[in-house]
Amino acid sequence: MPSLEKAPVVFHRRLSENIYLLEYFSPAMAREARPGQFVNVRVGESNDPFLRRPISIHDVNMETECVSLLYKVVGRGTEMMSRLGLNDSIDIMGPLGNGFSLPDKAGRVLLVGGGMGIAPLTFLARALKSRALETTVLYGAESLEKAVALNFFRDHGIECRLATFDGSGGHKGLVTALLDEIGSAHRLFQKLYCCGPAAMMNLVAEWAHLNSMEAEFSLEEHMACGVGACLGCACKLKSDDENYVKVCKDGPVFNLNRLGEMEGNR
Repeated sequence: MPSLEKAPVVFHRRLSENIYLLEYFSPAMAREARPGQFVNVRVGESNDPFLRRPISIHDVNMETECVSLLYKVVGRGTEMMSRLGLNDSIDIMGPLGNGFSLPDKAGRVLLVGGGMGIAPLTFLARALKSRALETTVLYGAESLEKAVALNFFRDHGIECRLATFDGSGGHKGLVTALLDEIGSAHRLFQKLYCCGPAAMMNLVAEWAHLNSMEAEFSLEEHMACGVGACLGCACKLKSDDENYVKVCKDGPVFNLNRLGEMEGNR
């Protein structure tokens, strides 16, 4: 069940240009959170900014009962959030949404993340490893400096192949190019998970369809309430769908078979 609380900030650091990692103490949310879910953050003490900011749950540490958020400063709200200190508290509602479904048997899985889309995949990768699932991560970033989750995967012994747009680390180019390196080995993976820019996810979806892979994608939409009441994130997953879904409540994670071409601000 989601809760609403003001949680103490226990860690907050700038990792790269405009990218921050924030950790807050919340036993209830740490206990309830599942990979792929998100929280809604109120960044000010007043109603300015009026709307909360939806941010993916980056990781959970059950030993310290803390939840981590990896976020990028993109506007006034997240800029205000970046000023929070260790003596401050953060107004959090969550965990929200439906997350990733985990395989019920041992095997290999493939994760593909681009840019800040890597944020929910870190928590997922750790959950998969705890189930003895062999995990390979394909991680795309603008540069090595902005590949801020790289050490997370290395520290947890999770295979990670990097692609940077400027060539400062790993493969030079788009992360989707790493799919070609997998080749016939795609048969070794029982499931694929993906999150990132719409153009990237469309290419990954095409590859998954071509190789008949089971896959789940985490979508992004403009969200306001986070609980499906305001309809701000309502959209059709396929252009010919009769019904709309609420990304915040029905998602943000959806099975590949339900998706059409991903566009807009996802």
